[in-house]
Amino acid sequence: MENKKDKIAILYVDDEENNLISFKATFRLKYKVYTAINGPTAIDIVKKKPIDIIITDQRMPDMTGVEFLEEVIKINPEPMRILLTGYTDMAAVIDAVNKGKIFHYLNKPWSEEELDKTIQRAYEVYAERKKIVEQNSKLEVSNEQLEFLLRQKLLS
Repeated sequence: MENKKDKIAILYVDDEENNLISFKATFRLKYKVYTAINGPTAIDIVKKKPIDIIITDQRMPDMTGVEFLEEVIKINPEPMRILLTGYTDMAAVIDAVNKGKIFHYLNKPWSEEELDKTIQRAYEVYAERKKIVEQNSKLEVSNEQLEFLLRQKLLS
Protein backbone atom coordinates (compact mmCIF):
# COMPACT_ATOMS: atom_id res chain seq x y z
CA MET A 1 0.00 0.00 0.00
CA GLU A 2 1.15 3.53 -0.71
CA ASN A 3 1.38 4.41 2.97
CA LYS A 4 0.24 2.79 6.17
CA LYS A 5 -3.03 4.76 6.31
CA ASP A 6 -4.13 3.93 2.77
CA LYS A 7 -6.25 0.86 2.23
CA ILE A 8 -6.44 -0.91 -1.11
CA ALA A 9 -9.55 0.47 -2.87
CA ILE A 10 -11.71 -2.28 -4.31
CA LEU A 11 -14.84 -2.00 -6.43
CA TYR A 12 -17.01 -5.12 -6.27
CA VAL A 13 -19.74 -5.38 -8.92
CA ASP A 14 -22.50 -7.99 -8.73
CA ASP A 15 -26.21 -7.92 -9.55
CA GLU A 16 -26.99 -10.08 -6.50
CA GLU A 17 -27.33 -7.81 -3.47
CA ASN A 18 -26.56 -10.66 -1.04
CA ASN A 19 -23.14 -11.07 -2.68
CA LEU A 20 -22.44 -7.34 -2.31
CA ILE A 21 -23.39 -7.44 1.36
CA SER A 22 -21.30 -10.56 1.95
CA PHE A 23 -18.24 -9.09 0.20
CA LYS A 24 -18.46 -5.83 2.12
CA ALA A 25 -18.95 -7.61 5.45
CA THR A 26 -15.98 -9.87 4.76
CA PHE A 27 -13.47 -7.30 3.50
CA ARG A 28 -14.52 -3.84 4.78
CA LEU A 29 -12.06 -3.80 7.68
CA LYS A 30 -9.09 -4.77 5.53
CA TYR A 31 -9.87 -2.83 2.34
CA LYS A 32 -11.71 0.30 1.23
CA VAL A 33 -14.73 -1.35 -0.38
CA TYR A 34 -17.07 0.16 -2.95
CA THR A 35 -19.96 -1.91 -4.29
CA ALA A 36 -22.24 -1.57 -7.29
CA ILE A 37 -25.30 -3.58 -8.27
CA ASN A 38 -24.76 -3.10 -12.02
CA GLY A 39 -22.28 -1.95 -14.66
CA PRO A 40 -23.59 1.61 -15.16
CA THR A 41 -23.47 2.32 -11.41
CA ALA A 42 -19.97 0.85 -11.24
CA ILE A 43 -18.81 3.02 -14.16
CA ASP A 44 -19.94 6.12 -12.23
CA ILE A 45 -17.83 4.99 -9.26
CA VAL A 46 -14.78 4.38 -11.49
CA LYS A 47 -15.14 7.92 -12.85
CA LYS A 48 -15.34 9.48 -9.36
CA LYS A 49 -13.17 7.35 -7.05
CA PRO A 50 -9.57 6.13 -7.19
CA ILE A 51 -9.92 2.35 -7.55
CA ASP A 52 -7.01 -0.10 -7.34
CA ILE A 53 -8.80 -3.38 -8.01
CA ILE A 54 -12.11 -4.18 -9.71
CA ILE A 55 -13.88 -7.47 -9.07
CA THR A 56 -16.93 -8.11 -11.22
CA ASP A 57 -19.45 -10.84 -11.82
CA GLN A 58 -19.72 -11.92 -15.46
CA ARG A 59 -23.47 -12.45 -15.76
CA MET A 60 -25.44 -9.29 -15.01
CA PRO A 61 -28.61 -7.92 -16.65
CA ASP A 62 -27.47 -4.47 -17.88
CA MET A 63 -24.08 -5.47 -19.23
CA THR A 64 -21.80 -8.46 -18.80
CA GLY A 65 -18.69 -8.28 -16.67
CA VAL A 66 -16.55 -8.27 -19.82
CA GLU A 67 -18.55 -5.39 -21.35
CA PHE A 68 -18.20 -3.48 -18.09
CA LEU A 69 -14.43 -4.08 -17.99
CA GLU A 70 -14.09 -2.92 -21.61
CA GLU A 71 -15.75 0.36 -20.60
CA VAL A 72 -13.53 0.66 -17.53
CA ILE A 73 -10.39 0.30 -19.65
CA LYS A 74 -11.52 3.30 -21.74
CA ILE A 75 -11.96 5.39 -18.56
CA ASN A 76 -9.00 4.15 -16.53
CA PRO A 77 -6.88 1.17 -17.61
CA GLU A 78 -4.84 1.11 -14.37
CA PRO A 79 -7.01 -0.88 -11.92
CA MET A 80 -6.38 -4.61 -11.82
CA ARG A 81 -9.40 -6.58 -13.00
CA ILE A 82 -10.75 -9.85 -11.59
CA LEU A 83 -13.72 -11.71 -13.11
CA LEU A 84 -16.09 -13.90 -11.11
CA THR A 85 -18.60 -16.28 -12.58
CA GLY A 86 -20.76 -19.11 -11.35
CA TYR A 87 -20.86 -20.63 -14.81
CA THR A 88 -18.29 -22.55 -16.80
CA ASP A 89 -18.46 -20.37 -19.87
CA MET A 90 -15.14 -20.63 -21.70
CA ALA A 91 -16.18 -18.04 -24.29
CA ALA A 92 -16.72 -15.54 -21.46
CA VAL A 93 -13.35 -16.39 -19.94
CA ILE A 94 -11.59 -15.96 -23.30
CA ASP A 95 -13.39 -12.63 -23.84
CA ALA A 96 -12.44 -11.55 -20.33
CA VAL A 97 -8.77 -12.23 -20.99
CA ASN A 98 -8.70 -10.71 -24.46
CA LYS A 99 -11.16 -7.81 -24.17
CA GLY A 100 -11.40 -7.16 -20.44
CA LYS A 101 -7.67 -7.75 -19.88
CA ILE A 102 -8.33 -9.47 -16.59
CA PHE A 103 -5.65 -10.27 -14.05
CA HIS A 104 -7.44 -13.33 -12.71
CA TYR A 105 -10.59 -15.41 -13.09
CA LEU A 106 -12.37 -16.99 -10.11
CA ASN A 107 -15.40 -19.23 -9.80
CA LYS A 108 -18.41 -18.31 -7.69
CA PRO A 109 -19.08 -18.83 -4.93
CA TRP A 110 -15.70 -17.40 -3.93
CA SER A 111 -13.83 -18.45 -0.84
CA GLU A 112 -12.59 -15.66 1.41
CA GLU A 113 -9.04 -17.04 1.53
CA GLU A 114 -8.69 -17.54 -2.23
CA LEU A 115 -10.20 -14.16 -3.07
CA ASP A 116 -8.05 -12.40 -0.46
CA LYS A 117 -4.87 -14.00 -1.86
CA THR A 118 -5.91 -12.99 -5.37
CA ILE A 119 -6.52 -9.40 -4.21
CA GLN A 120 -3.09 -9.30 -2.57
CA ARG A 121 -1.34 -10.63 -5.71
CA ALA A 122 -3.27 -8.20 -7.90
CA TYR A 123 -2.28 -5.30 -5.69
CA GLU A 124 1.39 -6.33 -5.75
CA VAL A 125 1.32 -6.19 -9.56
CA TYR A 126 -0.64 -2.91 -9.48
CA ALA A 127 1.83 -1.28 -7.07
CA GLU A 128 4.82 -2.52 -9.08
CA ARG A 129 3.35 -1.09 -12.30
CA LYS A 130 2.77 2.28 -10.60
CA LYS A 131 6.33 2.24 -9.28
CA ILE A 132 7.70 1.58 -12.78
CA VAL A 133 5.64 4.44 -14.25
CA GLU A 134 6.93 6.80 -11.54
CA GLN A 135 10.53 5.67 -12.10
CA ASN A 136 10.16 6.18 -15.85
CA SER A 137 8.88 9.72 -15.24
CA LYS A 138 11.86 10.48 -13.02
CA LEU A 139 14.20 9.08 -15.66
CA GLU A 140 12.64 11.31 -18.31
CA VAL A 141 13.19 14.38 -16.13
CA SER A 142 16.78 13.34 -15.40
CA ASN A 143 17.45 12.81 -19.11
CA GLU A 144 16.04 16.23 -19.95
CA GLN A 145 18.23 17.82 -17.28
CA LEU A 146 21.30 16.00 -18.57
CA GLU A 147 20.58 17.07 -22.14
CA PHE A 148 20.22 20.67 -20.98
CA LEU A 149 23.53 20.51 -19.10
CA LEU A 150 25.25 18.96 -22.11
CA ARG A 151 23.94 21.71 -24.39
CA GLN A 152 25.12 24.34 -21.89
CA LYS A 153 28.56 22.76 -21.78
CA LEU A 154 28.78 22.52 -25.57
CA LEU A 155 27.76 26.16 -25.98
CA SER A 156 30.32 27.46 -23.48
